[in-house]
Amino acid sequence: MFKNMNTVKLAPLLLIFAEVARQGSFTGASKKLGLSKSAISQQIKRLEAELDLQLLARNTRGVVLTQVGETLLARSELLSEQLANAVNDIQKVKDQPSGTFRISLPPFFERNIIVPALHQLCLEYPLIKPELVVTGRWQDLIEHQLDAAIFGGTLKDSNYKAQSIGKVRDLFCATANYLQRNSTPESLDDLTEHKYLASHWQNHKLTLIDQRNSTDLLFSLEHYALTNNLTTLVEMTLSDMGIALLPEFVCQQEINRGDLVHLLPDYHGRPWHFYFLHRYQSNKPAYVERFYQLVKHYFSVVNG
Repeated sequence: MFKNMNTVKLAPLLLIFAEVARQGSFTGASKKLGLSKSAISQQIKRLEAELDLQLLARNTRGVVLTQVGETLLARSELLSEQLANAVNDIQKVKDQPSGTFRISLPPFFERNIIVPALHQLCLEYPLIKPELVVTGRWQDLIEHQLDAAIFGGTLKDSNYKAQSIGKVRDLFCATANYLQRNSTPESLDDLTEHKYLASHWQNHKLTLIDQRNSTDLLFSLEHYALTNNLTTLVEMTLSDMGIALLPEFVCQQEINRGDLVHLLPDYHGRPWHFYFLHRYQSNKPAYVERFYQLVKHYFSVVNG
């Protein structure tokens, strides 16, 4: 009977019919839909003509559904709900950020800070595709097409926005095997009798903090081995080669596991700053702000 009927053209008529039935009058539907009463009446007549069925019975109080109209209303309301759900789903997709989220970060920052932060971010924003660039060097955000960057140390002058993540201190560490073979230093002077593993930013003259009185002091210490890479410095320390000053967020897990021993706890390196850089001058996307919050949280957890 309805084989040749154009259901696409019928869809808006069914939605208008459902609203008239819910309101119980053309007047109510007119106000709800923003259409004139005559326009609504014409659409209902058109629908009844297409179906060759009477759907509504008019009376002085409004309209009542015929038996066929009751059946059609149940189906029409489902259509209305499905359409509303489809629109809501599309709106959610529109509101969800998507695409590549490219971040630069220093070595070891990914392990207990960035990866957990990204995992949570992707649960909240599932259309984001993270891309990590691990490097100890300054990365210009525009030149390297970065959305954000984690940077430790003194910031360069730039037009980028920098938000503080927190400070980290360097701790003297060595393995138990090394200490068993070479003794455990009890004072700074004892370090001169040990093999000092240094990074290029810690070579020879060290600026240390005496926690007992919060004073700075300069301490000269000749290196046994030197590297410009933090990963290499950690590996040399874990390989029983000597004593090193390691960032707390890098060595704390090894200390907790017993792989490293924290030495001379009254002294640590001068704290240095980590920053979260982005290039949004205003109206920073919510997911970028959320990522910053997560990074700051996991950084504080690692650094106690």
